[in-house]
Amino acid sequence: MNSNVQGFLNLMGRRRGLVTSIVIGAALGWVVGCVNAGYPAADARLAADKLEKEIMALRSDAAPTRAVGQDLRLFERVFDLVKEDYVHPVDDNALMAAATEGLKNALAEKADLPHDQLVGAATKAMLSSLDPYSEYMDRRAFQSLREETRGRFGGLGIEITKRDGPLKVVSPIEGTPAERAGLMPGDIITHADGTPIEPLSLVDAVELLRGEPGTSVLLTIARANTSDFDVSVRRELIHVVSVKSRLEGDVGYLRISSFSEDTGADLADAIQKIRDETQDKVQAFVLDLRNNPGGLLTQSVRVADLFLDSGLVVYTKGRDHEQRFESHGGDLTNERPVVVLINKGSASASEIVAGALQDRRRAALVGEKSFGKGSVQTIFDLPDRRGMKLTTALYFTPGGHSVEGGITPDVEIADDPDTEEDEQLRRALALAVELAGGPSVYWNSGAVQ
Repeated sequence: MNSNVQGFLNLMGRRRGLVTSIVIGAALGWVVGCVNAGYPAADARLAADKLEKEIMALRSDAAPTRAVGQDLRLFERVFDLVKEDYVHPVDDNALMAAATEGLKNALAEKADLPHDQLVGAATKAMLSSLDPYSEYMDRRAFQSLREETRGRFGGLGIEITKRDGPLKVVSPIEGTPAERAGLMPGDIITHADGTPIEPLSLVDAVELLRGEPGTSVLLTIARANTSDFDVSVRRELIHVVSVKSRLEGDVGYLRISSFSEDTGADLADAIQKIRDETQDKVQAFVLDLRNNPGGLLTQSVRVADLFLDSGLVVYTKGRDHEQRFESHGGDLTNERPVVVLINKGSASASEIVAGALQDRRRAALVGEKSFGKGSVQTIFDLPDRRGMKLTTALYFTPGGHSVEGGITPDVEIADDPDTEEDEQLRRALALAVELAGGPSVYWNSGAVQ
């Protein structure tokens, strides 16, 4: 494991227990952890007592039991983790107000909801009030998350986010039902099988879209400059092949569709294969990160390693800590020119790689402004196979730039959807050839050779 990543894990371990890996993504991006929250602080126990009083006041049939105590201990742990590890200081009263609102909404939908589900609804509402990425996950959602980090899961093959209400497509995953159905970055999913999406949390929306392979879901799509339309998408077992490569003349083309467990090693193999096949005469490389919604932070650092000899890749800032991730891998391309392709579907881990190579003057960026997600989430194991996702840090490029608003490419060019030609790739390949020949090329940060 990269020593920088291990340092971050050790830090989180000292604060909350054991954290096993780091994941960042536009929609489902996290630090996956196995956390022993220890004994909750007094304010967390007080919050749990207040929650139980609210339940008793709203549900006259609620009676304390051993199971009730277990439910409240889960709430205590979540409250304590938020107080200790959330990226910004939080107000106890605001947290409890959100939890109480979640209780009331759950009881309005079903008056006889079991106690554990009431506590779950309160916990979910409390976390959702923090930001679009902090979430409480029940057993099914938590298992789905673990499947995704392995790059194999059942569903549509689509990365989504929920910021300011609507459920937006970050990007369809290459070679999946969502891509074949024609879904595009920026599409808004308004309904699934007639169910409105906007009132749902991100986790609930994901659960609605998922189902058994072979079944279908009817999506209602809102797209700019087009009337709303329906599209049926058949669910499949999704196995993401994250790296593909080929030769384009004298330029090696490298495509990364997501950052999963083997991405770094697979990309290293692809680079070496191109060098071997050309007897090391390949002139330049194009790294295509378009419609790549992110994934494992460890793998984004490893990918940047392959193009850098040393130096800073990214750094994160939490509430009271900062962590730097350095490159130690060695430039596997032997300092050949690199052009990186990005667009509005490039997010999180993609933005870390693109931002690092741009700030370090190692690559020119071509395409469109990226998605813009600059936060890191930590996934904590909770009792009874449940989990929570909590925003614990913000990340910055080597030059100190937050990517929250997106990364602007050095050469901006839109792809024309009305043509079969890939205008962005054509421009990137031409720029790679120019760079290999040595003429000056102007970047956002100045002219370079």
